[in-house]
Amino acid sequence: MISLDADQKAKLMSDLRVVIDDAQELLRMTADQVGDSAVGVRARVEARLADATRDLQHLQDDVVARAKAAGHATDEFVQEHPWQSIGIAAGLGLVVGLLIARR
Repeated sequence: MISLDADQKAKLMSDLRVVIDDAQELLRMTADQVGDSAVGVRARVEARLADATRDLQHLQDDVVARAKAAGHATDEFVQEHPWQSIGIAAGLGLVVGLLIARR
């Protein structure tokens, strides 16, 4: 399985949502067309859309679970090491301030 970082997953979820929405709109627009081939194609597309929607939900659940785990890990670190956390935050603030001042 391919490992994706959070930005790639967010982009993939966004792209998948657009494709699903477009395909559903296409199905609504062609609903009045009749024929064995149109019915078969429509059924396959609907099944694939259901699969894509389910996969997208699993992907979203994974991203949410990872974000929660990162938040819990950060919270635990801050609780266990409050002075180090303050030092890290101050250091990051200094670096950001220097970067902003350079502009």
